[in-house]
Amino acid sequence: MRAPITVQFNRPLAAVALTVAATVSGVAPAAAHPVQPGTPTPGKPSPGVPRAGAPKQPPASMSTLGGEQLGRPGPQTGEGAPPLPADLSALSWMVSDADTGQVLAANNAHWPLPPASTLKMLFADTVLPAVPGTVSHKVEPAELTGMGDGSSAVGIVPGQTYLGADLWRGVFLRSGNDAVHVLASMNGGVPKTVTDMQAKAESLGAKDTHVRSPDGYDAEGQVSSAYDLSLFLRSGLKNKDFREYCATADAKFPGGPNTKGKPFGISNTNRMLSGIGGVAKYPGLIGGKNGYTTHAGNTLAEAATRDGHTILVTVMNPQENKHDKVYTETRALLDWGFTAVGKAKPVGTLDALKPTTPPKPVGTAATKTDSSGMGVLGWTGLGAGAAVAAGVAYVVLKRRPERRRRV
Repeated sequence: MRAPITVQFNRPLAAVALTVAATVSGVAPAAAHPVQPGTPTPGKPSPGVPRAGAPKQPPASMSTLGGEQLGRPGPQTGEGAPPLPADLSALSWMVSDADTGQVLAANNAHWPLPPASTLKMLFADTVLPAVPGTVSHKVEPAELTGMGDGSSAVGIVPGQTYLGADLWRGVFLRSGNDAVHVLASMNGGVPKTVTDMQAKAESLGAKDTHVRSPDGYDAEGQVSSAYDLSLFLRSGLKNKDFREYCATADAKFPGGPNTKGKPFGISNTNRMLSGIGGVAKYPGLIGGKNGYTTHAGNTLAEAATRDGHTILVTVMNPQENKHDKVYTETRALLDWGFTAVGKAKPVGTLDALKPTTPPKPVGTAATKTDSSGMGVLGWTGLGAGAAVAAGVAYVVLKRRPERRRRV
């Protein structure tokens, strides 16, 4: 798989700056996420998650939340569905209609698997309301401790002041765990943020998700599912700021000492949005979130709009070791979803927790409601406003081996 593009100074500068600052302050950088007493140790694979070379079989019993078919192993489609794309290798995937909540097709939708940085969608769902883009914050050295080895970073410098919007672009574009940790600190700290994220997942009906770290870095017991990740993306798209950040392909990020304070360019690691790494941009793509860790493999959740429909696709851990397989499978499933919507009988729903409408009292008029709460979002054209104008000056970029990055 082709190596991702990384801003040259990110890891070296962050490491040097953090080490110097920690020496002055007496705070030593930690090698793993802070853990509350009684919680599993981070950095270890989740129990029940297949290791490399082991048979990869879904659990004998999976949740049926959202529909009985969603608890069955293997590909699930309904009457009238077109043939599924060939060569799908992901352990789990799901295609759904964001507007109606209908699940159009799924494969092991409720299999709890490590989510990698797609969990940052839940982080944003949880923390964005508390930390808006307009707030400014001076980063303390202690706020950058606790990131896992090999974490992706946007290049935040201790002692420098950032706007919330800069930090959120660091999360969505560069999948920066450094930005996540600073925002978590602004939200009251990592332990509180983890607790808040778990509560948010429960409120959305994401019963397969167990949060151990705010950034998605591998941690024992930390899992989610294609069903839950689709819930997180659908929920996020209702938030104007979430939509803007996830649709941004390129932006400028505040510079540090090595750029003499000048902003530098960053591109979104979501290649279907940014087009980097030889991946063609997907027409009508709104955006989403990608991820990779050793135990999660590649994960991706995307939303796209076409002909008045918005389709969500989540793909977890493709097994074929081909260049950008997670993107080719997601692309194929998006195409399939636009073909199937309105024709295929759904196999489930994302609105499993939606309250049932009470019977209409005799003599009263029925109140017309939107079946999903998303009809007024205005999906079309979101991606067009996300790109930064041509001519943005970029710092020198370099490549690193993809398997060493944790996004």
